Amino acid sequence: MSLSLTLAAIWAILASFVALMPMRRQYAPGVTLLALAPLMIGFIGVQHGFLPAGLGLLAFLSMFRNPLIYFYKKAMGKPVELPKELQGDS
Repeated sequence: MSLSLTLAAIWAILASFVALMPMRRQYAPGVTLLALAPLMIGFIGVQHGFLPAGLGLLAFLSMFRNPLIYFYKKAMGKPVELPKELQGDS
């Protein structure tokens, strides 16, 4: 297996472990994985072409759809709602 696909598999395993963590502890590793994803997908594209990179992009969008929707709404100035686990004690 190529280096890019090996790194993608490791990334997917790490993302699965982060998803199992309590919500309050997901932020730092989740943001790190979110930031590394475009680099990893680009690396797959360089080594294997457009189709595998496109499939990787679709997988990434599926796994990180909620954070991406949150950041999109925040950037557009729309109201955002945090999950109950992240809201302060009221």
